[in-house]
Amino acid sequence: MSHPLEPLVVRHTLRVPAPSGPGRPAGSEGQGAAAARQFDTALMSVGFKLSADLLEHLSELPGAVVADTAARTLDTVRRMVGDHVRHNVYFVDFPANVPDTHDFWAECVLRALVDDTAREGTLPVLFDGLVNLLALPAYGTYQHTYTEMLAAHDELIVDAGDRVTLLHLGGPVEAEATALYLALAGSTTPLGNEDLRDLAVLAEHRAAGPQPAQIPVRENRAVVNRARFDAGADLLLDTVTDVLRLACALSGGDVTLLEPTRFRSLSRRDRRALLAGLDSVVAHSPGRLADVHAHREAFKRLGERLHAHEYAARWPHAARVFAVARGEAEARSFDGRVEELLGAGDVTGAARLLAGAPGKLLRALDRLLCACATQEERDAVTTAAEQVLPQASGRVLLSVREHLHNRADGDRANSDRADSAARRVFVNRTGRAWVTPDTRPPVPAPERERLIAALDAETARRLPDPGHLLIDPDVLDVALPLSGKATTAGLGVLPRGSASPVEGELLRFFTYWKQASRDTDFDLSGLVLNEAYETVCWLSYTSLTEVEGVHSGDITQAPDGASEFIDLRLGAVRGTYVVPQVNIYAGEGFEDVEESFFGYMLRDGEQRGRPFEARTVRMKSELRGPGRVALPLVFVRGKDGGWHAKWLHLHLKGRPHSNRVEENRVSVATLVRGIVERERLTVRYLTGLMAGRATATTLWDGTAVPDGPVTYVGLERPEGLHPDSRIITPENLRDLIPG
Repeated sequence: MSHPLEPLVVRHTLRVPAPSGPGRPAGSEGQGAAAARQFDTALMSVGFKLSADLLEHLSELPGAVVADTAARTLDTVRRMVGDHVRHNVYFVDFPANVPDTHDFWAECVLRALVDDTAREGTLPVLFDGLVNLLALPAYGTYQHTYTEMLAAHDELIVDAGDRVTLLHLGGPVEAEATALYLALAGSTTPLGNEDLRDLAVLAEHRAAGPQPAQIPVRENRAVVNRARFDAGADLLLDTVTDVLRLACALSGGDVTLLEPTRFRSLSRRDRRALLAGLDSVVAHSPGRLADVHAHREAFKRLGERLHAHEYAARWPHAARVFAVARGEAEARSFDGRVEELLGAGDVTGAARLLAGAPGKLLRALDRLLCACATQEERDAVTTAAEQVLPQASGRVLLSVREHLHNRADGDRANSDRADSAARRVFVNRTGRAWVTPDTRPPVPAPERERLIAALDAETARRLPDPGHLLIDPDVLDVALPLSGKATTAGLGVLPRGSASPVEGELLRFFTYWKQASRDTDFDLSGLVLNEAYETVCWLSYTSLTEVEGVHSGDITQAPDGASEFIDLRLGAVRGTYVVPQVNIYAGEGFEDVEESFFGYMLRDGEQRGRPFEARTVRMKSELRGPGRVALPLVFVRGKDGGWHAKWLHLHLKGRPHSNRVEENRVSVATLVRGIVERERLTVRYLTGLMAGRATATTLWDGTAVPDGPVTYVGLERPEGLHPDSRIITPENLRDLIPG
């Protein structure tokens, strides 16, 4: 019998909750084993496989139970890899027989001229020297069925390098769901939007059950509070902003507070609960009134919905919240006091005040050190920072450590990084990116080195003793997930700045979209840059063929879904960087379409098959975010000639319509340079600190694993690990961040 949380468990953990069923009836021996083998074979066609323990468990169950489990799990993993939709291509033989762009356009015009319906509209514009490609009947829509496309391609030649992702045996679904809920709710780093939605589903089922010891991320707390509110459980509120986030959740709004929420009419019960929460917070901590300033307009709108004036006598402290929001009462903000001190040149005083808010002090270190006029002031700031390190969150420690590493005072003098050091790349929580000149003076080297040493020591102190540390070398260059924001859900998705090897002769990346209510045209493009980030060429609907590869053809509407592909032979690429991008030419945005995603496949040079073959997919991510241009990742050629993927997770604002790779290539190159050349804190950094406390450290060579318990850190969980092992893979990499 299916459970509504089972797909969440499979997606997040790659574990199949242990199916249960009646004992195998007499005479049915072998049915479970046969069904399990069939299940395994079906999984292999989409690049998955049952682990030995899962195969053994399923083999002991009745065949009907195994078949039911197989149907549900196959549906989940097909969605994970993008195989739940039909991927057609404009050119039926793609990647073979893709024509030259201008020859193709000329053919479309000729076909329009012999079409009685289209000829009348085509001839007049030809006399003007202009042709609207979208008006040509042969352009932009599939000219063959999906079945006809399949018939034009040979069966996939299975290769040893094809992706195989193991599915492992989990515990009972209730236990697995509870463990997943505790992990997401108690995460020390913010979750992405998809994970937040999954947490909301889990919280609805787990509000009355076990809870994390702490919920440090405020958005997570808001989602949990929403579920606890419905269940009648106690709420977790210690700031006025916690109450505001809960009000947003009750209205179906944005608990991250990035987008304004339109508060709905609230029931008397809801109003009383929110007002009581505000009153309690302010009564306990009057200083929290200063937090109102950051979201003044939202509090004013909420006050109107809560009818706060009617309850002023009952909850006077709550009434003060809305008085501050309206400007009728004063609540001096903490940040305002800091600015006053800095404006007066009192850097030491500002540092002393900030010491009461360790996270704010550490985030302000760069500014404070650059504002110091004397060595005495620099010593005071550095000492204050060292003293508050034990009170700051692990995520803040790591963020500041990464920042200081990239603020070396020698950067500006370093000739090969001079251009990048003169610019700052900013990326907000939604993935929108922009570049500004960097006019900051360097951070003084002695203080920078002293702080880095202190940050390393404090981080190492918080890491658990790993025992035997077993490390997959391929995970070492994965960036630490200091935030899940702007990192979309999917298969093989890694945090921004991560590097992962790309091994194969043929690289094929793709996008799929399905419009919701109006014609929508997404354009897949690939920009090739040289080592100086200058344009070499591009592949797009305006450039279907290049030395590097071919484009599958332009599809201009997607009522039933549409796909575009770009095929590259990596050995033929003339540049150093290949930047896939998805441009919205017309229609709905990434947040508005019914579905959209991006991914890439790897094949050897002679491997036949359809344009889309699930078992060759190495990565697939949802395309969600602001802006009209998406930059999921960049492929980088190393000095040794090998390639790797560097994760971007960026969005450009773009134009309202008609975005093209030719017109955004300069801004794209600047952003790519900023991400590629910034040095991220990676798994290598934390495992290096952990190794100092390990009883043994082993780089796993992909063969046998140790017999005893280990702390395993890798891209995928191998078979045969001791059941008491601690396992860290990209699915739960956030657990590596110390609290």
